[in-house]
Amino acid sequence: MTDPPPLKPFVKMSAPSVEAIVPSCDLSPEAQAMPRAAPPEQYLAALLVAGLTPDAVRFLSQALPKREGVWWACLAARAAAEIAAPRPIDLEALSAAETWVFKPTEEHRRAAMDRAQAAEFSSPQAWAAVAAFWSGGSMAPPGQPVVPPAPHLAGRAISGAVMLAAAQGEATLAPKRYARFIAQGMDIAAGGNGSVA
Repeated sequence: MTDPPPLKPFVKMSAPSVEAIVPSCDLSPEAQAMPRAAPPEQYLAALLVAGLTPDAVRFLSQALPKREGVWWACLAARAAAEIAAPRPIDLEALSAAETWVFKPTEEHRRAAMDRAQAAEFSSPQAWAAVAAFWSGGSMAPPGQPVVPPAPHLAGRAISGAVMLAAAQGEATLAPKRYARFIAQGMDIAAGGNGSVA
């Protein structure tokens, strides 16, 4: 992928700068070496022009606020469900993640993890649900001492969902899927809802 979508300023960000986001991203050495002084949308575009698409996904998954990132994962997982027929339990996991996005309650957060576990963490839909669970709260069972998820975990689950979704179906079409998903994520970061042509 060499031509990024048209750039709009990112207004929904988890941190104020590229420098603050990169440490959470698990980027390749090539991406780590790229200048970080540019605004986030320009840094992301530079990753895409350099052909570092997985790094672009990892960066954007950490750059988005958690709720917006989970929504991005849900969009990719929903698209994947149209490519390769998912199991009913995978669709239940996706539905649980979407429910959390629309109403991010503790009950919905825990329900998302229940569905992800039932789906055996084996699909983009399950990882979207894991991302919802890792968005905050506690990873310990109810009533136990609070064990908050590490701040980068939700982003790792988001990138996992997006990458798994891009890998569904015909392998030669994966670059097109990546391009669409990244355009959706950039639209969300720019204040949109992920709708792209």
